[in-house]
Amino acid sequence: MQSFGQKALNRRTVGIVGGLLAFSTLFGAHSAYAADRIQIQFWNAMSGKLGETVQHLADEFNQSQSRYTVKPVFKGTYKQTMLSTIAAFRAHNPPDIVQIFDVGTATMMSAKGAYIPVYELMKKEQIPFSTRQFIPAAASYYSNTRGHLVSLPFNSSTPVIFYNKALFAKAGVQPPKTWAEMGAVGQKLRATGAACGFTTGWPAWVQLEQFSLWNGLHYATHDNGYKAIKGVKLLINEKPYVEHLARLGAWSKSGVFEYGGPENKSRPLFVSGHCAMYMGSSASYAAIKGGAQFPFGIAPMPYDARLSGAPQNTVVGGASLWVMKGLPASHYAGIAAFLKFMMSGKAQAYWASHTGYVPVTLAGFEQLKREGFYQKQPGAMVAIDELSNKPPRAWTMGIRLGYMPQLRQIERNEMEAVFAGHKSAQAALDDAARQGDKLLAQFAASVGQ
Repeated sequence: MQSFGQKALNRRTVGIVGGLLAFSTLFGAHSAYAADRIQIQFWNAMSGKLGETVQHLADEFNQSQSRYTVKPVFKGTYKQTMLSTIAAFRAHNPPDIVQIFDVGTATMMSAKGAYIPVYELMKKEQIPFSTRQFIPAAASYYSNTRGHLVSLPFNSSTPVIFYNKALFAKAGVQPPKTWAEMGAVGQKLRATGAACGFTTGWPAWVQLEQFSLWNGLHYATHDNGYKAIKGVKLLINEKPYVEHLARLGAWSKSGVFEYGGPENKSRPLFVSGHCAMYMGSSASYAAIKGGAQFPFGIAPMPYDARLSGAPQNTVVGGASLWVMKGLPASHYAGIAAFLKFMMSGKAQAYWASHTGYVPVTLAGFEQLKREGFYQKQPGAMVAIDELSNKPPRAWTMGIRLGYMPQLRQIERNEMEAVFAGHKSAQAALDDAARQGDKLLAQFAASVGQ
C-alpha cells in the first residue's frame, strides 16, 4: 500500500492537502459525528450545476431514511480530488466515498488495501448486485479481470458529434458516417461559408483512445493493460493511427479541421457558430444548449470504413465512485445503501436528464424510456447506441494504463506539433509511443511489477 499514488505526489502538494485535511478534521471529520445520524463523506469534483445535482440526489437519499446523512464535499478538479484522497488515506482519515476520474482507474486498482471493491461491499451488506445491472460499456471499464465491479460507474459520457443544422442545411449535407465522408462534408461546409468544418475536444481521448475502440483497434498490448501491468507497450504508432493523425494535420491546413486547445477549450468554436461540428463528450449537451444560438443535432462518431469490424463500441469517460478502507465499521452499511440508491432507476433518470451524462444502469435507461425522455431528446440516444453498438471485445473494454493523465499530455503535445505543421504524424506518434512506454514501465515498477 505504500505505493498508492506515491509517484504522483510531490511534497508541496502533500503539505497543502495536509493543511486542508487538518482544517476539515476540526470542522467535521468522522470523529466529530456524535449526532443521531452517521455522516457519510462523499468527496467529488462536481461544481456548478453538476454539484447542485449531486446535492439534490444526496438530499433525496437523506430524506429517504433516518440513519445516515450523505454529505457531498467538492474537492476541486478530478486531479485535485484524487490527490486529496491519497493524502487523506496516508493520514488515516479518508473520505467514505470518493469520485475518481476514469484515467485514475488503473492507479486505484493497483492500490489494493486502500479501497473496498464495490461488489465485495454489496455482498457483505447483502444487497443484490451484479455487473449485468449496468450498461456493458460502463461495467467493463470499471470491472476486474473476473468481471466484478471494483468501483461504481457514476458520471459517464462518450464522444459524439454535435452539428450546426443551419450550416448543414445551407451546404446540403448530412452528418458524416465515416472519416472519408468527414473530409467531403467539411469541404462543402467550407465552400458554403463555414469558417471551419469541425473541431475536437479532449484530443487524446477522442482522436486516439476512442478512435481506437470505435474502430476495433488495439491501443496497447495486453488488451490495453487489462491483462497485465508489466511489459505493456503502446500501439498508437501503427498505420491506422498514423493515417488518422496525418489526415487531421492536412485538414488543419485546409480549414476542414481547426484545433482549439485541450480538454473542452475548443467547444466555443462550435457554440459561436465558427465551426460547423464539434466532436466531444456527450455531456457537453447542456453547455451547448445553453450557449448555441442555432439549432443543433447530435450524430455518432465517424469510423474508418477501411477497418474490418468498425464501428465497434465506444467506452465511457468520466468517473466512478470508490469506497475507501479504514472507515468506522458503522459507516459501510450506509455507504452500501447510498450506492444502491444511486443505482436506482429514479436516481439514474434524474442524473442523466439533468446533466447530459448517460444512465449507467439498465434500470435508469428503462425509466427514461418510460418517461419519454428519448422521444423528446433523440440525440441523447446517440451515446447509448455507440456504447452498446456491439458487445465489447477483450481490447475494446477500455484502456487501463497507469499514469494516463501524463500519457495524455504527451500525446497531446505530439498531436499539437502535427496540427502546427512542425512534425509528421509518424514521427509524432513514434515519439509519443516511446515516451509513453517509458512511463508505463515506471508505473509497473512503482506497483512492484
